[in-house]
Amino acid sequence: MLIKILLKYILGYVRIAVEGYYIERFINICTTNKILIWNLKREKGVKLYLNIGIKDFYRAVKVAKKLKCRIKILKRKGVPFITNRYRKRKIFILSLIMIIFAISFSSNYIWNIEIQVEDNLQINSLKEDIKEAGLSTGMNKKRIDTEEISNKIRLNRSDISWIGIELKGTNAIVKVVKAKEAPEIIDETEYCNIVSTKDAVITKIIAQNGTSNVNVGDEVKTGQILISGTMEGKYTGIRYVHSLGEVEGIVKYTKSVQIPYEEKKMVKTGNKETKYGIKINNFQINFYKTLSKFEICDTIEENKKLKIFSNLYLPISVIKTTNEELEEITIEHTKEEAIEIGTKQLEEELVQEIGSNKNILRKRHKCTRRTKLY
Repeated sequence: MLIKILLKYILGYVRIAVEGYYIERFINICTTNKILIWNLKREKGVKLYLNIGIKDFYRAVKVAKKLKCRIKILKRKGVPFITNRYRKRKIFILSLIMIIFAISFSSNYIWNIEIQVEDNLQINSLKEDIKEAGLSTGMNKKRIDTEEISNKIRLNRSDISWIGIELKGTNAIVKVVKAKEAPEIIDETEYCNIVSTKDAVITKIIAQNGTSNVNVGDEVKTGQILISGTMEGKYTGIRYVHSLGEVEGIVKYTKSVQIPYEEKKMVKTGNKETKYGIKINNFQINFYKTLSKFEICDTIEENKKLKIFSNLYLPISVIKTTNEELEEITIEHTKEEAIEIGTKQLEEELVQEIGSNKNILRKRHKCTRRTKLY
């Protein structure tokens, strides 16, 4: 039955409405005469909707006339009707054929490179290394040796433990596993001292191996030996060891920043303009004037590649350019606000410099006002 319906679609069929008092007899006669009808729907007892093939339609009309039923064509469907509809649209059909040919031809090339790094870690300049190794958009897939490219990248980078390249459609998927940093191997038999890297006041010192040279409360300078790698015994004399211990101290950091009482700042007004363009491979077509109507603006450009399926990208990109208007305003700060802004800024710089795991015990602020001399 399904094959017959599919054949009717290829040959063409119509959706009709049959209205009369002898609908049941109409269905029985069609069935007896082997007239294929399907998708029947009855309405109000005297009206029937159904699908029927083009050739069977004329036979059904004769049956309906004998039973004094009225027939009305509602829809025409199938290949013959579609062909007839577009036979005068030669340019459309020609364009459609050219598009299909272009898509088929472009499917032999790579138009997108997708990089997947394990755990979403960041790897600097990886895109440049992939391009230098021989993988870039616009390349014929038959000329791409994925194993050779993977080996080149792995040899040039020590921060990658594994890399694999998979070609799917017009998409090249580069999967990367970042290498873990090898722990520093310390030879505990080697003689060494523990020295201070900062000027500090010692708050804690425990010498596990070696001799402590300073005490709690002592002020030490950069490069001063804190725990010496020498040990002297009554019977063993002086021994040279690998010093080991735990030392804590208070380090003083001094940083400064200028916060003006009157600050000029660029802020967004809320006005936007959006412009679009198309990029075909390396050729770009803009549908707008290059200059913005705003005097000062912040420009954000988005490049979205077109794709038919998940991995079938086209060499066509839609470029969306958004200009957000900016205006210059003057913000006046009080002395307390300037101190708060400066303190916050310096604390962030200090955390980046010494690490977030260090405790800041005390903070002192010194505010000086500078006057302009004309």
